[in-house]
Amino acid sequence: MGTLYAFPYTGRNGLASRWNRVVQRWQRGGVEDYALLGAVQRPRLRPARHASEGLEVSEPRIHLSGLPEAFAGYRIVHITDVHYGLFLPLEAVVDTVELANALQPDLVALTGDFVTFSRSCIEPVAIVLGRLRARDGVFAVLGNHDFRVGGAAVAHALRHEGVEVLRNRHTVLRRRGQALYLAGIDDVRYRADLPRALRGVPAGALTVLLSHNPGIIQQAAAHRVSLVLAGHTHGGQVDLPILGNVYARRREGMRFKRGWDCLGATQIYVSRGIGTVVVPLRYRCPAEIPHLRLLPATRVVRPLPPSREAGF
Repeated sequence: MGTLYAFPYTGRNGLASRWNRVVQRWQRGGVEDYALLGAVQRPRLRPARHASEGLEVSEPRIHLSGLPEAFAGYRIVHITDVHYGLFLPLEAVVDTVELANALQPDLVALTGDFVTFSRSCIEPVAIVLGRLRARDGVFAVLGNHDFRVGGAAVAHALRHEGVEVLRNRHTVLRRRGQALYLAGIDDVRYRADLPRALRGVPAGALTVLLSHNPGIIQQAAAHRVSLVLAGHTHGGQVDLPILGNVYARRREGMRFKRGWDCLGATQIYVSRGIGTVVVPLRYRCPAEIPHLRLLPATRVVRPLPPSREAGF
């Protein structure tokens, strides 16, 4: 679901070389089900080309009703579930940052689980993520593992490196006198407060919500959030033939757990993320950096039934 970029070799220190090195490194590496309400336009996706469990840069086109004209074509790089630690070397995080910066996004969204178990991992990963660059800045929310290790410490380290952490609050992005609202909440199991995060957002304003856990989808739809960006699930991480993954044996069970979906007028994109947990392995579920482009809605199309959803 998306496009895996690869470039011809242009010298060891060139962008193409760095890009290919991270792809090769990944190649070597060994929510509840809700009913659909209403209709929104499905995103346009380029055909996927998967390297064997490699790092995939997907390119969802998200069509949003009420998108301000000044934000048409707005590009967001979404990085989630880095899980720096035992299973993921810091060099891989460095390469991920380089790839993200090469896309020259308008905004970088980080949706949590920067570390897994150790407090000693907080400062190093924050320093590397502090190298991310985007026109409108880098914004983050915390995940369940961050809170287990030390939520306040993770937030402090990220802020020290110039990353704005949205803990149950929102900010306003402005272009040519028009506004896009960006909200962020704590993990749903650690005092997420969506009403507080949205307090002061005008009714009907286009709002993008950063949430580590996609389980917020029902509440987000009730508040008519335009788009939710989430992670947490790793897309299942290990997806075995017939047996499926830890979330479901069948594609219908992966609703709101991987890729694009919607609930009423609220769209959601759940990234498979970068790192791994429990076992240092992905199978039929490559790591992902979504490079989303926001576009005005041109038509209304009802989503296909879950069993026919493309990309699941």
